[in-house]
This record gives sequence, structure tokens and C-alpha cells, in this order.
Amino acid sequence: MLNVLSIRDVVLIERLDLDFDAGLTVLTGETGAGKSILLDSLGLALGARADPGLVRTGAAQASVTAIFSPPSPHPARAVLAAQGIEAGAEIVLRRVVSREGRSRAFIDDQPVGASLLRQIGALLVEVQGQHEQIGLADPASHAAFLDEFGLSGPLRAAVGEAWRRWRLVLAEVEAARAALAAAARDREWLDHAEAELAALAPEADEEARLAGERQRLQQKTREAEALAAALAELVPRERRAPSPAASLRAAARAIERATPRRAPVEESGEGGELAGSEAAVQRGAILAALGRAEEALAEAETLLEAALAALAIDPRRLEVAEERLFALRAAARKYQVAVAELPAFLDDVRARRAALAEGTARLDALDAEAAAARAAYRDLASQLAARRAEAALRLERAIARELAPLKFAAARFSVEIISLDEASWGAGGTEAVRFLIATNPGEAPGPLGRIASGGEMSRLMLALKVVLARFSPVPTLIFDEVDAGIGGATAAAVGERLARVAEGLQVLVVTHSPQVAARGARHLRVAKTLARGRASTRIETLEGQARREEIARMLAGETITEAARAAADDLLGAA
Repeated sequence: MLNVLSIRDVVLIERLDLDFDAGLTVLTGETGAGKSILLDSLGLALGARADPGLVRTGAAQASVTAIFSPPSPHPARAVLAAQGIEAGAEIVLRRVVSREGRSRAFIDDQPVGASLLRQIGALLVEVQGQHEQIGLADPASHAAFLDEFGLSGPLRAAVGEAWRRWRLVLAEVEAARAALAAAARDREWLDHAEAELAALAPEADEEARLAGERQRLQQKTREAEALAAALAELVPRERRAPSPAASLRAAARAIERATPRRAPVEESGEGGELAGSEAAVQRGAILAALGRAEEALAEAETLLEAALAALAIDPRRLEVAEERLFALRAAARKYQVAVAELPAFLDDVRARRAALAEGTARLDALDAEAAAARAAYRDLASQLAARRAEAALRLERAIARELAPLKFAAARFSVEIISLDEASWGAGGTEAVRFLIATNPGEAPGPLGRIASGGEMSRLMLALKVVLARFSPVPTLIFDEVDAGIGGATAAAVGERLARVAEGLQVLVVTHSPQVAARGARHLRVAKTLARGRASTRIETLEGQARREEIARMLAGETITEAARAAADDLLGAA
């Protein structure tokens, strides 16, 4: 139920905090006092369109907070839980509208979208008035009304589940059929792709491994080329080109040829002998140096040959690695995938070819499953249709009993159940439900929204609510001037029925009828005051004498007579 409504800076209301009780609450007041502002404010908290015109003059923003305590469990709690909002004992809806038209919505102080606010609001409050009978005027809601009255929840839920199961299998059938058709169109391409990729046999991480191997082989090749070039300098490949070793040996022979076999005897005596001895020593040192150089050169040659042999490069290895890399990358470009994805792509191609081979059998199996799901849905939907037909007759009789006291003595209410073609079947069954009414004798029944006026629609909804009150998941019901255009016994009947509905629901009624006002368990009066040249709306709770005076005013008008007060006493006593 609605516990509290707090309004700040909405049109004529600067600050208002209202507490509500269970049962029937009536709101009265003169025309223009601000009753519609109160309902507009509540509508704002329930997710209605945010109109910047609602912001009070001089204020930067308007805000409305509505606090509810729905029973547990309640559908609103399940919806909030699905959105990650764990509601407590109370659910707080709040809306803020700026003068520029910006709107913010909150549920339990968590920012939410206006659509979620509307969804939760519709589960907590239902408003019926002169211009707001959407629920009853919309034929899409009629099946739900009928089902509330005459069906058990599990049957409708089972039909919905069977429908979803059937649609799910049908979706699988369509997907399998589309895949089979696509595979059939691509058969030649798939055959070629599998043959080519199977011959290539790509492996996981092969590109990285080959790139590393190529880099190592290129490095070794450069090393081998450097060693070979150095060795070629020591051992020329051309025979005419002298090698360093041959040059050393030639130099040694030249020195040896220049050395006499015996030292000459110098006539000069001792001095000549010394000179010959020094020359011999020098020639010996030269020959020794040449010998060492030849040995070092030979050692260098040996080391170079050993190092070159140790590399042991097969020239084909680098060529094979590069060719393999080229082939893999060419295939990746051709099939528009990364090289690393080629193995998975090959698996996919094989799976598609296998699906082509197995697709017909799978499609046949899915077709059979879809037929079974359709039969299961049809069986449950037929049970639902039969239950609806029975419920329609009972609802027509129940509504007929309520219509006569509500100034619909000649009205005929009927429930039309229309079988739908298969394309229009849905989670709600295989038929559409429409409520029809003829308000005058001799008229053919027609849709409620076209036949009934605003006041008539409100009374029709009241009749439905009297019949369906105990089935409704919405705990709070608001009627805006349900008594429009009626009076006397009809107004008294409206008040009596509102009180009956309020035995199971919280009901708020905006009324100009004293007969209806007298039925309220709580009476609120909306009044407009003028202070410092500015109008404002205030609401006061009426009890005892004050309530008697208000009902007398509603009976007599501006001048309250003792007869009006006596009539008010009679109405209050009867209530």
C-alpha cells in the first residue's frame, strides 16, 4: 500500500507530506483547489512524463517521493531483484524534475531509468479516471483481467513456458536450416579449402617457431660467410693467386739463397769477422720469424676450417623455413585469418563439411522436436481456451450484477474470445479476448474505449474491481472522479462498491459526491489558500464536525443549511 507521499515545489504545493492508511480514503475539495495536482504529483513518482511546467514558480526543481509497503512476496520485489536492487519492507520511489526539464528517477535512493520507475509504479498503483482508463480501454489487457478472474496462475504460466519452448526449438530449426543452406552453397569452396589447408597442415605456434628458426639460420649463415671470407684470404681459391703461406715460404727461400755457405775471410782481420757474424745472426732471426709466421698462419687456417665445419649449415634449411613461412602467410591472407588461427579455421571448415553431411539428419530431428513442442503448446492452449470460455460466462454474469446499481441498468457486458491464426499465437494462448459493452438498448456491443465515456469507463472499472479485487496483484487503486455525471442512488452504489473493494485493497478516491465521500474510512480535504499574493494548496484531514461540514457543503453548495447538515448526518450514519 501507499504509506507516504511527500511533495516539494509542485505547481501550487510548496511542501506537503501525506500519510495514508489502508481501506478507503476520499479526497474532496472545490474545483480548482488542486486535487489534480496531487494526482499529477503521484503520477510523477510513478514514472509519468516529466513536465517542467509542474515546477513551482520560483523553485529550481520539483521533487516527489512515494513510499510503499507491498506484501511479500510481490512482483515488484522480483523485478527490482532482477535489476540488482534488494528491496526492504518499504519501496521508495522518488522523482526530481528541474525547471529546464531534466528528470532524475530513484528507487530506494538508487538512480534508475524512468522506464523501470514506470514498471514498478504500474505494479504498485493503478489509476482510473476521466482521462486514464488505459488498462481497461486497451484490449491487450483484457485477457489478463479474464485470467485473473477465472484461471489458476500455473495453467497460464505453463502455456507461456510451452510457447517459449516451442519458439526456442523453432529458432534452432531456422538456424539449422540456414546453416545447411549456407553450407550447401559453399560446398565447392569448403572442399577446396579443406584440401588446401589439410595439405598445408598448419600447426599451432608454427609461425613463431619458424620465424625464430629463420632468424637463427640467417645469423649462422652470416657467421659462416665471414669465416669463409677469412679462410679465402688465407687459402685463395684461384691457383694463380699467391697464398700468404706461399709468400712466407718464398721469403724464407730468398733469405736462405742470400746466405753464403761459409763466412768470407776479411783481410781486415778481426773487424771483418765480427761484421760477418752479426749478419749471420740477423738472417737467422729473420728466418725464425718467417717460420713462426708460417706456423701461426697454418694454425689460423686450421682454426678457421674447424669453426666453419662446426657451423655445419645445410643451405636448404633456411630456404625450407622461408618457403614454409611464405606458404602459411599466403594461406592466412587468402582466408583472411591470422596465421595462428589457421589450425582452428581448418577445424571449422571440417566441422562445416561434417555439418553439411549431418545437417539433413539433424534438421529432421529438430523438425520432429518442433512438432512435439507445438503439440504440447496446443494442448495446453486448448485447456486455457476452454477455461477462458467458462470464465467468460461467469465474468459476464458477475459484471451484470454490478452494472445495474451503477446506472447501467440497460447495459450489456460481454466477453468476446477470438481464435487467432497461428502467426498470431503467443505466450498468452491462441485467442484474443475483448470486453464489449452496449450501454443502450438496441445497440450492438462495441469496444469499451469506443462505446463508454470517461465516467462510464471509471464505473465499469469499478464493477470489474468489485469482481476481481481479490485477484489483483496491485495493492493500491486510485479513482479520479468515478462519480462524474451521477448522483443519488447511483452515487450511493458507487460509494458502497468502493468500500467493498477497499476491504481487500487500498483505495483512494477523488470525488465530488457526498454519498461517496461519506463512505471513506479517512477523509482528506484539498483547499487553496492565498497568502502574500500567492496561491498555494494545502490538505487537511477531516474528522467529526469538520467532516460533517464538508459533506454538508458538498450537498448544499456555498450556503450550508441545517437540512444539509442533517442529510450529511444521515449519509455518515448509513456509511
